[in-house]
Amino acid sequence: MAEIIGSSCSRVVVGLGKTGMSCVRYLAGKKLPFKVIDTRTNPPGLDELKNEYPDVPVHTGSFEKSWLLAADEIVLSPGIAVATPEIADAAATGVKVVGDIELFCREVNKPVVAITGSNGKSTVTSLLGEMAKAAGINVAVGGNIGVPVLDLLQNDTIELFVLELSSFQLETTHSLRATVATVLNLSPDHMDRYVSMIEYHQAKQRIYKGCSKAVYFKPDALTVPLLPQATPAIGFTSGLPDLNDYGLLTDSDGIWLCKGVTRLLNCAEMKLQGRHNQTNALAALALGESVNIPLEAMLSALKEFPGLSHRCQWVAEKDGVVWVNDSKATNVGASVAAIEGLGEVISGKVVLIAGGDGKGADFSQLRSPVQRYVRELIVIGRDGEQIAKTVEGAADCSHAEGLAEAIDRALAVSQQGDTVLLAPACASFDMFSSFEQRGDQFVVLVKEKL
Repeated sequence: MAEIIGSSCSRVVVGLGKTGMSCVRYLAGKKLPFKVIDTRTNPPGLDELKNEYPDVPVHTGSFEKSWLLAADEIVLSPGIAVATPEIADAAATGVKVVGDIELFCREVNKPVVAITGSNGKSTVTSLLGEMAKAAGINVAVGGNIGVPVLDLLQNDTIELFVLELSSFQLETTHSLRATVATVLNLSPDHMDRYVSMIEYHQAKQRIYKGCSKAVYFKPDALTVPLLPQATPAIGFTSGLPDLNDYGLLTDSDGIWLCKGVTRLLNCAEMKLQGRHNQTNALAALALGESVNIPLEAMLSALKEFPGLSHRCQWVAEKDGVVWVNDSKATNVGASVAAIEGLGEVISGKVVLIAGGDGKGADFSQLRSPVQRYVRELIVIGRDGEQIAKTVEGAADCSHAEGLAEAIDRALAVSQQGDTVLLAPACASFDMFSSFEQRGDQFVVLVKEKL
């Protein structure tokens, strides 16, 4: 446990909302003095702050530079880049810039599993939490998913913390010493925030710093931990594994999750669908082994875990056509994983609905899976046209004004054995308030139209 900086330290919480308010509650509970800044005029959490902590100084509508420059420590929301000029200027004078994860790491004294990656991290985090529960372990799951980590500290009976961490959160985390850490995969994302893939890779690699064990995806060199060789590491792969690693084995009885040559579970017994979810299951098994979760409990959880909403979520089936909501596929890598993961295991083709706010991404990685697995690409949203141009000739393509029109088109072209897949490869903010709203609308429309 790292030393908690004392009450003489001057702090400024920058950014309210769910995470910011968790920082407020934590610091107030410790009786540590702090101020709050939010550049929004009326940010979420402001009324709660004023009502419950009326003595806390607060500035809204802009950065208050004098507060930042006078601080010893800035507690920064993950939604605000460290490179933001006002934050960078303060950091240049020696002000420490941390986030809620750093505050958590200074205090936590129980095992921590730390999970990041471009795609699949919410599924793996939630699945591992269910595995721990099945074993009777009092587990807390949170971070970038669900409950902010500082709120998890309020329960002193927790035996294991399982955390999903974003690259944004890792940027401001310095004291993470995870029992086991993983980068599940790495593909271009948030290129509107990072200068290059190198910078994004460096942010993700921070999760391994000081970890006791590492888990990584062997086919993806960018997930390999940049650690001393003495640090134990377990690999997982979508093919046949090496002796001490996790992988997939195919025989006449189907596809098996296995460790080395030992078959663990037939994938037909899992509710999770798609090759990418099979590798997510392998990652969870490797992480669970690293914190001594019994294998029997992990396999039991795998048979029951239905997956998460908006993440390759089964919506409906009619006339031999399955409809799947993967609205959480907000980047190219996630969309590719969904297309390939489903395309490899269905008898027909994928009818793909994609498009939205591309966040400056390069869509060229979509060409190969579209060409191999997609019957027709239906594009929507601001960057739909760019996707269509990038993969031109790989599959039939049509344009729709919105989800309703896209679903009508999918109904018209899909055939028995096909899967209609919403995997946008884009953020939702050009048309929706969130990927959840986009997915919810897709689910409602599909059920209305079938």
